[in-house]
Amino acid sequence: MLVEKTYTITEVSQKYNINANTLRYYERIGLLPRIPRQSNGNRYFTEDLLKWLEMIICLRHSDISIERLLEYANLLRQGEGTLDARETLLRQQLELLYKKKQNLQRSIDRLEHKIALYKSGEIAEGNSYYEEYRIFADQSEGD
Repeated sequence: MLVEKTYTITEVSQKYNINANTLRYYERIGLLPRIPRQSNGNRYFTEDLLKWLEMIICLRHSDISIERLLEYANLLRQGEGTLDARETLLRQQLELLYKKKQNLQRSIDRLEHKIALYKSGEIAEGNSYYEEYRIFADQSEGD
């Protein structure tokens, strides 16, 4: 009989560099499926749970909110009938990341320009670059 390898919460925490309390929180809010317990009450993670956790970590690294991640996880649990809804949710997240990327690039450009002003000595002239920096062009995440 083949016995499935299981992992303690400490092992999972170390493997993925994630706080054990975060893992408990993910389980408590329903982001992770219910984690089986040993007779002493300790959690044990199966390979399937690790795959689920890897999906969560990957999406969290894409800056998805816990609320949207919960929505995605619930859709995933519902099965194949939610493929379109899941794709839409991920496309919306991607659009948010593109906005953040544009804003970040503008911020990098602004700082490079400001540093160039220091190098050239123009900074001492006291000019306002507010409009030139296109501050109003930054998009909020809700736009």
